[in-house]
Amino acid sequence: MGGHGDTMVPLPRYTTVAGIPVTELVAGDKLDAIIQRTKVGGGEIVNLLGTSAWYAPGAAAAQMVEAIVKDEKRIFPCCAWLTGEYGLKDIYLGVPVVLGKKGIEKIIELQLNSDEKALLNTSAQHVKEVMDVLDKMAVVNA
Repeated sequence: MGGHGDTMVPLPRYTTVAGIPVTELVAGDKLDAIIQRTKVGGGEIVNLLGTSAWYAPGAAAAQMVEAIVKDEKRIFPCCAWLTGEYGLKDIYLGVPVVLGKKGIEKIIELQLNSDEKALLNTSAQHVKEVMDVLDKMAVVNA
């Protein structure tokens, strides 16, 4: 199975700085290098710190709680149960969602091109592989 640092799906077309697509601001080769670094960045941070990164996830969790408590209807990338969105069912996957007082109030379904769909499907396959391993471990330990 190997490492699954590549399960993050980078979507540069949907990444903006002050509303400007990052694809307009950064040269293609530099953007590719940034995307590759982002994919393996978690492992890089663990190697540097000797521990997993928890500052950013903690800050993100606090913002998500605030969005729910204050019913802000803010958009976050969030692990959500898919029931057909993006052509995927019965799987938790990181997708953009609207958070409000009911928790996930809406899953935002971006229009993906064929390359992006392929990346998402690969990510979903990796998640399923990991879940299958965990399910088998639970059966053995039961």
